[in-house]
Amino acid sequence: MADDFQSGHSGASETYPVQCSALRKNGHVMLKGRPCKIVSMTTSKTGKHGHAKVHLVGIDIFTLKKYEDICPSTHNMDVPNVSRRDYLVCDISDNFLHLMHDNGELREDLKLPDTDVGKEIKKNLLFSFTVYSSFSCSVCDFFFFL
Repeated sequence: MADDFQSGHSGASETYPVQCSALRKNGHVMLKGRPCKIVSMTTSKTGKHGHAKVHLVGIDIFTLKKYEDICPSTHNMDVPNVSRRDYLVCDISDNFLHLMHDNGELREDLKLPDTDVGKEIKKNLLFSFTVYSSFSCSVCDFFFFL
Protein backbone atom coordinates (compact mmCIF):
# COMPACT_ATOMS: atom_id res chain seq x y z
CA MET A 1 0.00 0.00 0.00
CA ALA A 2 2.65 2.51 -1.02
CA ASP A 3 -0.04 4.82 -2.41
CA ASP A 4 -1.76 5.17 0.97
CA PHE A 5 -0.81 8.14 3.07
CA GLN A 6 -2.13 9.91 6.10
CA SER A 7 -2.76 13.58 6.36
CA GLY A 8 -3.88 15.79 9.14
CA HIS A 9 -4.39 19.33 10.19
CA SER A 10 -3.78 21.27 13.34
CA GLY A 11 -7.45 21.16 14.29
CA ALA A 12 -7.51 24.93 14.67
CA SER A 13 -10.86 26.41 13.83
CA GLU A 14 -11.36 29.59 11.87
CA THR A 15 -14.13 30.60 14.29
CA TYR A 16 -15.09 30.13 17.93
CA PRO A 17 -18.53 30.33 19.62
CA VAL A 18 -19.59 33.29 21.77
CA GLN A 19 -22.96 33.85 23.40
CA CYS A 20 -24.87 36.49 21.44
CA SER A 21 -25.43 38.69 24.49
CA ALA A 22 -21.63 38.82 25.06
CA LEU A 23 -20.92 40.33 21.63
CA ARG A 24 -20.03 44.02 21.56
CA LYS A 25 -20.02 46.88 19.07
CA ASN A 26 -16.72 47.09 17.10
CA GLY A 27 -16.15 43.39 17.73
CA HIS A 28 -16.29 40.70 15.05
CA VAL A 29 -18.94 38.10 14.26
CA MET A 30 -19.89 35.80 11.38
CA LEU A 31 -23.06 37.10 9.68
CA LYS A 32 -24.49 35.09 6.78
CA GLY A 33 -21.22 33.14 6.66
CA ARG A 34 -19.05 36.25 6.28
CA PRO A 35 -16.66 37.80 8.85
CA CYS A 36 -18.09 41.17 9.88
CA LYS A 37 -17.29 44.03 12.22
CA ILE A 38 -20.30 44.87 14.40
CA VAL A 39 -21.45 48.46 13.77
CA SER A 40 -24.82 48.30 15.52
CA MET A 41 -26.32 46.04 18.16
CA THR A 42 -29.73 46.38 19.79
CA THR A 43 -31.46 44.06 22.25
CA SER A 44 -35.22 43.66 22.51
CA LYS A 45 -36.97 42.81 25.76
CA THR A 46 -38.11 39.30 26.50
CA GLY A 47 -41.68 38.66 25.53
CA LYS A 48 -44.15 36.02 26.59
CA HIS A 49 -42.95 33.81 23.72
CA GLY A 50 -39.25 33.37 24.30
CA HIS A 51 -35.87 34.94 24.73
CA ALA A 52 -34.65 38.47 24.29
CA LYS A 53 -33.51 38.98 20.71
CA VAL A 54 -30.32 40.72 19.60
CA HIS A 55 -30.37 42.58 16.28
CA LEU A 56 -26.85 42.73 14.81
CA VAL A 57 -25.69 44.91 11.93
CA GLY A 58 -22.20 44.28 10.61
CA ILE A 59 -19.92 45.32 7.77
CA ASP A 60 -18.00 42.57 5.95
CA ILE A 61 -14.31 43.16 6.69
CA PHE A 62 -13.31 42.21 3.12
CA THR A 63 -16.08 43.52 0.85
CA LEU A 64 -17.49 46.29 3.10
CA LYS A 65 -20.99 44.92 2.39
CA LYS A 66 -23.62 45.35 5.12
CA TYR A 67 -25.18 42.27 6.76
CA GLU A 68 -27.91 41.96 9.41
CA ASP A 69 -29.07 39.11 11.63
CA ILE A 70 -31.38 38.55 14.60
CA CYS A 71 -30.43 35.96 17.20
CA PRO A 72 -31.78 34.98 20.64
CA SER A 73 -29.48 36.47 23.28
CA THR A 74 -28.77 33.08 24.87
CA HIS A 75 -27.69 31.38 21.64
CA ASN A 76 -24.10 31.14 20.42
CA MET A 77 -22.76 32.89 17.34
CA ASP A 78 -19.47 32.20 15.58
CA VAL A 79 -16.72 34.79 15.96
CA PRO A 80 -13.90 34.72 13.37
CA ASN A 81 -10.25 34.56 14.38
CA VAL A 82 -8.91 37.86 13.05
CA SER A 83 -5.27 38.82 13.38
CA ARG A 84 -3.29 41.77 12.13
CA ARG A 85 0.34 41.75 11.01
CA ASP A 86 2.36 44.69 9.71
CA TYR A 87 4.74 44.23 6.77
CA LEU A 88 7.13 46.43 4.82
CA VAL A 89 6.31 46.38 1.10
CA CYS A 90 9.64 45.67 -0.65
CA ASP A 91 8.53 45.14 -4.25
CA ILE A 92 5.66 44.19 -6.55
CA SER A 93 6.15 41.69 -9.36
CA ASP A 94 3.44 40.08 -11.49
CA ASN A 95 0.88 41.75 -9.18
CA PHE A 96 2.22 39.85 -6.17
CA LEU A 97 3.54 41.76 -3.17
CA HIS A 98 6.98 41.09 -1.72
CA LEU A 99 6.52 41.73 2.01
CA MET A 100 8.94 41.65 4.94
CA HIS A 101 7.90 41.32 8.59
CA ASP A 102 9.87 42.97 11.41
CA ASN A 103 11.45 39.61 12.27
CA GLY A 104 12.82 39.23 8.71
CA GLU A 105 10.17 36.77 7.53
CA LEU A 106 9.41 37.21 3.81
CA ARG A 107 6.06 36.67 2.07
CA GLU A 108 5.54 36.65 -1.67
CA ASP A 109 2.22 34.82 -1.88
CA LEU A 110 -0.23 37.70 -1.51
CA LYS A 111 -1.73 39.25 -4.61
CA LEU A 112 -1.96 43.04 -4.85
CA PRO A 113 -5.64 43.91 -4.26
CA ASP A 114 -7.58 45.44 -7.17
CA THR A 115 -8.93 48.20 -4.93
CA ASP A 116 -8.04 51.80 -4.11
CA VAL A 117 -5.71 50.47 -1.40
CA GLY A 118 -3.84 48.42 -4.02
CA LYS A 119 -3.47 51.48 -6.25
CA GLU A 120 -2.22 53.51 -3.28
CA ILE A 121 0.38 50.85 -2.40
CA LYS A 122 1.61 50.79 -6.01
CA LYS A 123 1.74 54.60 -6.27
CA ASN A 124 3.66 55.03 -3.00
CA LEU A 125 6.16 52.32 -3.95
CA LEU A 126 6.66 53.95 -7.38
CA PHE A 127 7.59 57.27 -5.72
CA SER A 128 10.06 55.46 -3.40
CA PHE A 129 8.06 56.10 -0.24
CA THR A 130 8.50 53.60 2.57
CA VAL A 131 5.27 51.64 2.43
CA TYR A 132 3.99 49.63 5.36
CA SER A 133 0.97 47.48 4.76
CA SER A 134 -1.06 45.50 7.24
CA PHE A 135 -3.40 42.68 6.60
CA SER A 136 -6.03 40.93 8.62
CA CYS A 137 -6.48 37.27 7.94
CA SER A 138 -9.57 35.32 8.74
CA VAL A 139 -11.54 32.56 7.12
CA CYS A 140 -8.99 32.20 4.28
CA ASP A 141 -9.27 35.79 3.02
CA PHE A 142 -6.94 38.74 3.31
CA PHE A 143 -7.65 42.42 3.77
CA PHE A 144 -5.01 45.06 3.12
CA PHE A 145 -4.82 48.56 4.48
CA LEU A 146 -2.12 51.23 4.74
